Amino acid sequence: MLSRRFFLSVAAMAAIGVVQGSTANAAEKDIVTTAVEAGSFKTLAAALKAGGLVETLKGKGPFTVFAPTDEAFAKLPAGTVETLLKPENKAQLVSVLTYHVVSGKVAAAQVVKLNAAATVNGQRVNIKVEEGNVRVDQATVVKADILCSNGIIHVVDQVLLPSGDNIPATAAKAGTFKTLLAAAKAAGLVEVLSGDKPLTVFAPTDEAFAKLPAGTVESLLKPENKEKLAAILKFHVVAGRVFSNDVLSKKELKTVQGGMLTAAMKNGAATINGAGLVATDIDASNGVIHVIDSVMLPPAATAKTSHVTPEKAQFVAHVCPTSGRVTYTMVQTVGRK
Repeated sequence: MLSRRFFLSVAAMAAIGVVQGSTANAAEKDIVTTAVEAGSFKTLAAALKAGGLVETLKGKGPFTVFAPTDEAFAKLPAGTVETLLKPENKAQLVSVLTYHVVSGKVAAAQVVKLNAAATVNGQRVNIKVEEGNVRVDQATVVKADILCSNGIIHVVDQVLLPSGDNIPATAAKAGTFKTLLAAAKAAGLVEVLSGDKPLTVFAPTDEAFAKLPAGTVESLLKPENKEKLAAILKFHVVAGRVFSNDVLSKKELKTVQGGMLTAAMKNGAATINGAGLVATDIDASNGVIHVIDSVMLPPAATAKTSHVTPEKAQFVAHVCPTSGRVTYTMVQTVGRK
């Protein structure tokens, strides 16, 4: 597997035209100057100016920029670029542009070894080597390792688009979180989950809520139980963006409810407080969603309702062939004792 990965990496770097030895002059100039002088990034340069990011990308850095060519911008629907360049759409433009920037200098030799990379936007781009090509989300890297004084440029053939939907909107579009959304509304938490501060949500599916004893959900949705419902929901939320690799490496996460979540992975089983992780790293404009198969209960709630302890499930981690996202597939369910 290691040797195969090595040869794929070498082939990919050859396919995208890794620049070596001929970039001494470019390395003396910053990212913006290099892009402008190349002559094929006029739209990107105009967008950086409109977004107020020119001075930032002329700064010390270092930065890694996945730079869309003018042809890449031309592939967007008619009027998209003109709309983004309008002053009233500056925030949206900045969100798109910063989604193309990774902090640090990440050369092609490193890129091809990654499954994903966190951008300055906050969301992650998915990376995969496919048929000798390096793909960043749906874009293909057509030229790599253009060295600059404050970083490095990799040229891509499509504009990368971050998620524009917040956490509730992302969950609504998925169609499998109707109970969770109804609960968030009843608890008065929709506005919080729609805010600007990044959050990580461990989202129980409708099937997860259906595992609770009959009448539990209906009881929690009553106005008199709003405080209890809010506490349970907040126990599923962690401040900041915490992607799956960090969830497993940190092992313990403090929720906005105040309680602690414990992550574990052993022999292909990935759990968070006993709930199985069935899908991870679903980006939203204001955070990230990890899908779980059971409702997690805060310690106080668990003590009162021990009969609803989540079932334990066995999962195998794999990488989605289309998105490159790490997910976990349930292969066996262990009954409660």
